[in-house]
Amino acid sequence: MAQVVDISVTGEVIARGQEILSEEALAFVGELHARFRPRRDELLALRTKRRAEVARTGRLDFLPETKAIREDPAWRVALAPKDLRDRRVEITGPTDRKMTINALNAGAQVWLADLEDSNTPHWSNVVGGQVNLADAIRRQISFSSPDGREYALRDNGQQTTIVVRPRGWHLDERHLVVDGRPAVGALVDFGLYYFHNAHELLARGSGTYFYLPKLESHLEARLWAEVFAYAEERLGINQGTIRATVLIETIPAAFEMEEILYELRSYASGLNAGRWDYLFSIIKYFRDAGPDFVLPDRNAVTMTAPFMRAYTELLVATCHRRGAFAIGGMAAVIPSRRDPEVNEQALAKVRADKEREANDGFDGSWVAHPDLVPVCREVFDAWLGIRPNQLDRLREDVNVTAEDLLDVGSTPGEVTEAGLRNNVSVALQYLATWLGGNGAAAIFNLMEDAATAEISRSQIWQWIHNSTRLDTSETITADLVRRVVDEELAGIRDIVGVDFFAAGHYPRARELFERVALADEYADFLTIPAYDLIR
Repeated sequence: MAQVVDISVTGEVIARGQEILSEEALAFVGELHARFRPRRDELLALRTKRRAEVARTGRLDFLPETKAIREDPAWRVALAPKDLRDRRVEITGPTDRKMTINALNAGAQVWLADLEDSNTPHWSNVVGGQVNLADAIRRQISFSSPDGREYALRDNGQQTTIVVRPRGWHLDERHLVVDGRPAVGALVDFGLYYFHNAHELLARGSGTYFYLPKLESHLEARLWAEVFAYAEERLGINQGTIRATVLIETIPAAFEMEEILYELRSYASGLNAGRWDYLFSIIKYFRDAGPDFVLPDRNAVTMTAPFMRAYTELLVATCHRRGAFAIGGMAAVIPSRRDPEVNEQALAKVRADKEREANDGFDGSWVAHPDLVPVCREVFDAWLGIRPNQLDRLREDVNVTAEDLLDVGSTPGEVTEAGLRNNVSVALQYLATWLGGNGAAAIFNLMEDAATAEISRSQIWQWIHNSTRLDTSETITADLVRRVVDEELAGIRDIVGVDFFAAGHYPRARELFERVALADEYADFLTIPAYDLIR
């Protein structure tokens, strides 16, 4: 019998919100909290304990207690459903109505419908995103823009598979209160989507598919497996219809790839190389481990750096050994429809990135813009031909050690004044956009989301606390950063205009940036204090 919980909505009334926040749907979300929030809380406490041990030892390693799982050659993940076997191009983006239509019309095999890093968790976005997903699944979605343009789904013969990314385990949802506490964002996002769409998707020959972000251990993957099993049983759906792809975007998860797949083996579809959050995680985890873990300018750290090569090659080998898909990282470059030279350079960078991934054995990859879909498709078409994937490439040549994954010190590049200024400007511009309700922002011809903002502020924190010197020989201090903030904000104001600047969220963005970049104590996630500044 389902446990009765007290659940109430404290957020403002959202258009069509009653369709999503029905009594039955909220009861289901409440059940998930009664069963799984206590374990979520325990796992977050374990994160803190593990990070403290890393701070003490300066080390991470593969787990001795799960060695038998890694060495057992017999187990495999579940067979992928038909509409998840070809994932050569995946487009990502938030679930606002226009983006939903554009993503589904872009010609990609998969749309990562993002309720996490590219989505500001304003209550209107949380509920409105669920409305848009439900409409899109039923192919009832359209949009009229303020400038009069009309958007609708095209019937081009290709059905793009929807894979939803809920929030990570660490984020709460204060607009829903369960038994007197803010709800767990992950359970809200998953629960509302699954309740309203699981039967509909199965009737349409698909299923409920998820990307799981920010996992730091196989125990956190096990909790998701338990959530999935309960949800299927509760709604009378056969076990194993849910599929999950896990983003390996934290350094502790990189040491537990096999165990994560094992815990989710009835549901697992693959792993993704979440490169930007992965960089953020390395900085966060080893922020106080000395100069060997201080990275150069963000834009100087490429996927050819030794520690990044180790990470991606281990991911491909792990996935294919277990029958799971390996999905490449985000092409964040934004092409220009106005500047042919900028566009040519952008497309060349994306092509080179995707060629490297296809050659390494990835089964597909991410892009952030519809204009990049043809480039990614062309590269993987040339490599795969008529094959849907390259699961047969086992990469038995790969042998990655703990030392390889932690070899940050071999990364070429330096810390420059230009890199410091770029980090400051990107963080300020992104946070102002985020506070305004948009979690994905085009800045300096790159699509920035919370992950890249995290890198920018974390690098600055690490540089300050390691007394890192710039290429100008000046030591990075909090006072220097504040001076750069003054200058970069003045430059932004000159570019956007006084009126736009005054109407924006730049003062609050500065306050937030300085809180997470210049404080003595490091904030684990900037999105947690940022959440306190929005409705």
